[in-house]
Amino acid sequence: MPDIFNKTKPTPDAADEDRKSYSTQVTYEGYLRKWILPRWRVCRLKDIKATDVEKWLKSLCFPRTGVPLARGSRAKIRNIMSALYSHAIRWEWTEKNPITSVRQSAKRQKAPDVLTPEEIMAFLKELPDPLRTMIELDAFTGLRRGELIGLRWQDVDFENLVLHIRRSVVAMVEGAPKTEASLKDVPLDAQTAESLWAWKHLSPYGSPSDWLFASPHMKGRQPYWPGTLWRYYGKPALERARVTKQVSYHTFRHTFGTLLNANGENPKVVQELLRHASLRVTTDVYMQAVGPQKREAQSNLVKLVRRGAVSEIKPG
Repeated sequence: MPDIFNKTKPTPDAADEDRKSYSTQVTYEGYLRKWILPRWRVCRLKDIKATDVEKWLKSLCFPRTGVPLARGSRAKIRNIMSALYSHAIRWEWTEKNPITSVRQSAKRQKAPDVLTPEEIMAFLKELPDPLRTMIELDAFTGLRRGELIGLRWQDVDFENLVLHIRRSVVAMVEGAPKTEASLKDVPLDAQTAESLWAWKHLSPYGSPSDWLFASPHMKGRQPYWPGTLWRYYGKPALERARVTKQVSYHTFRHTFGTLLNANGENPKVVQELLRHASLRVTTDVYMQAVGPQKREAQSNLVKLVRRGAVSEIKPG
């Protein structure tokens, strides 16, 4: 699909609006190689039936563990196959897209884990720098992982306490942020700014054009690989902090939205802070009601109903 996928790394000043981002290209290639091609490579376009694809999607499991593939991943596979057919129709290789009839839910099987404030602080105490400062920034801004490692010192306005989001780095390829809404500035609280200022003076790479989290192994030419930092320092720190939840960089984005909601913030403000293009994404995916919040809401309703009932009971 040359209009969507090509294997050249884009440069920020030569972006092609008709092509998927590099990170999406990498994702597509992964799904194609691991799941789609092994099953359908030898099939003719006209011979693939919607019911066969549905049955196959339901059977997908991870080879080593036998754990079924998540619904969201199955839906992504279906969507990629549909995109392949759309491309084939455009080039007049076929006239029909059977994947449009494939039923596959993308609903989450379980809500993503979110951390409590106590768990966040316990985790931070066990982390060494630079991961400690990186996670602190992530937890208190809700940045995406690519935006986090894509920050340069010139993007941090210490005077006005603002972060300018200008790029995202995925697989060490610099590109534009996910959406137009993602380009909005992010407020920076004073304590987090102090942590960044302290890291700036510890890091050997503190020039305006340097990465915030520059890798000394690469002499500052690229940021740290976030997965490597997490594997060597993040996971052991979670164990020491006795946090048993499934945690990744993206957990802090979900936690950020959920805790803002629990704190009574306006959903529109939460959307702006997370820089979502749609309020629905914010409320449906990134805002969970926590236990005490649900109990309080229930108690408030009971009090409201009981007060109304008592006021209507006439004396005598």
